[in-house]
Amino acid sequence: MGEKVVADRFDLAARQRFRARLHACLDALGALLREDRFEGPRDQIGLEVELCLADSDGSPRMVNDEVLSRMATRDFQAELGQFTLELNMAPRRLSGRVFDDLAEELRIALGYADRMAAEFDARLVMTGVLPTITAEQMAPDTFSPGDRYMLLNDQIMASRGEAITLDITGAERLRGTFESIAAESACTSVQFHLQTTPERFADTWNAAQAATAAQIAVGANAPFVFGRELWHESRPPFFLQATDSRPPEHAAQGVRPRAWFGERWIDSVSCLFEENVRYFPALLPLCGEEDPLEVLASGGVPRLSELILHNGTVYRWNRPVYAVTGGVPHLRVENRVLSTGPTVTDTVANAAFYYGLVRALADDPEPVWRRMPFATAEENFLAACRHGIDAELSWPGPGAGAPKAWPAAELVRRQLLPLAADGLDACGVAAADRDHYLAVIEGRCRRRVTGAGWQTRVYHQAVADGADRTSALRDLVRRYSELARSDAPVHSWPDEG
Repeated sequence: MGEKVVADRFDLAARQRFRARLHACLDALGALLREDRFEGPRDQIGLEVELCLADSDGSPRMVNDEVLSRMATRDFQAELGQFTLELNMAPRRLSGRVFDDLAEELRIALGYADRMAAEFDARLVMTGVLPTITAEQMAPDTFSPGDRYMLLNDQIMASRGEAITLDITGAERLRGTFESIAAESACTSVQFHLQTTPERFADTWNAAQAATAAQIAVGANAPFVFGRELWHESRPPFFLQATDSRPPEHAAQGVRPRAWFGERWIDSVSCLFEENVRYFPALLPLCGEEDPLEVLASGGVPRLSELILHNGTVYRWNRPVYAVTGGVPHLRVENRVLSTGPTVTDTVANAAFYYGLVRALADDPEPVWRRMPFATAEENFLAACRHGIDAELSWPGPGAGAPKAWPAAELVRRQLLPLAADGLDACGVAAADRDHYLAVIEGRCRRRVTGAGWQTRVYHQAVADGADRTSALRDLVRRYSELARSDAPVHSWPDEG
């Protein structure tokens, strides 16, 4: 099927036209940067929150289209799987009581969605991968309605030329093959957007890359995939394999995967978009009507639709974003590393830690990326995904000394939380917000509890008490959902199921 789509819609001529348009977009972006056409407030933030729909047994409920049809708002939309929703929150300035406001708005929105879902015997669950999802439920007939999903699926499968293979070893081993990208729909994440200026973009992106491991260490919340216990934050390896468009022989040769940490620190936003064009063939080579160079020559601001479309099929964990609002272009860093949840309070605390830490690292006159090899940042990322709060991370001290190995919880408490507090102060965030939400991160470090840690402890206790795997996972999701509705942060939850 995928090969037929390629032959019918995306022949060689179509791909050549798209590639030419991509290069025109790069030229137009370069001109916009040279002409300093970017405006808008610095430190404007936005959130996207992906959510699972589960039934009373804790199993996925395939009713997102029905739930959306009942909603009187456009803030929610479908994600790839019929058991997932996405909430897009309005942008706001990173100042004042921004996090309390964000938490209140999130509670109201999720409460509304939960009431709508209840009409279809479903409830919302905020987690990175719903533990009760089975491999058998991941098939094309569970895609949300929309041609784009099926078209993307066809293109990835045609590019691979064979079935997708999952093979991840953690506490247990997961192996399986899939004839579509449907398995990817099991991943539900939160995305933090941070608008910045062209001059600040490289420092902001580098800071986000350096901060990623600490984010995951204290925010891991995806220990189970298809009923198997894997990594504390299993989404990155799972997502990489579930969306891998490379034939296995290309992967063996070192061709870069689309779910990508990156390979170097950068000195401009252009580096990332140029890498996208250089390294990744277009999956959806659809040209718009706009010629970006003609729009630029006439004094307008091009939307660079082909560059945006292509960028959306390169799944960087910190992704560059170009957008035009009200005729004005702007740039954002989209941070995509964390699972959703477990609660609104936990999600907003993760946001406060991320935004404060990135601001502090970007402002540092001796930035961490000049004192730490990029490969170390990637090693930290993988260690945090595997081990969560129990990871060991390398981090440089003052001056030019080599990075030192730290237990993640100690590094965050002693080094990174004070930096995050300074960063939030620099943004003008109210002290009450700063202290309340960073205290949640400190509490996780002090008790060494994350969403992933709580889930695995409760699961193992149920198994030790005689439950089989399926029953233990269902009971886990039910108890998780009950406690999440209290909005008490996960480090304060009781360990017993």
